[in-house]
Amino acid sequence: MIKSFRSTSLQAFWESSTVERIPTDWVKKIELILDLLDAAESPEDMAIPGLRFHGFAEGTKPRFAVMASKAWRISFAWKQGNAYDVDLDEIH
Repeated sequence: MIKSFRSTSLQAFWESSTVERIPTDWVKKIELILDLLDAAESPEDMAIPGLRFHGFAEGTKPRFAVMASKAWRISFAWKQGNAYDVDLDEIH
């Protein structure tokens, strides 16, 4: 279950379907990713073909991500069976 967001645009989209700050061609994919993340019981549940699930370190803390586009990913921390700090990150 998604417990918190870092990205205010993702939070607004999740809570009220506000798409103002989400590129229109990403809306369906982001909605799918957030629905899957909310239903996930472990980070590995996001290892779905085409989403390019991967883990990475943010400082000393582990995070996980799936790709929203070629240059953007949705990342999250995982604690006690829930997703926290869900964010939309640009990959450099």
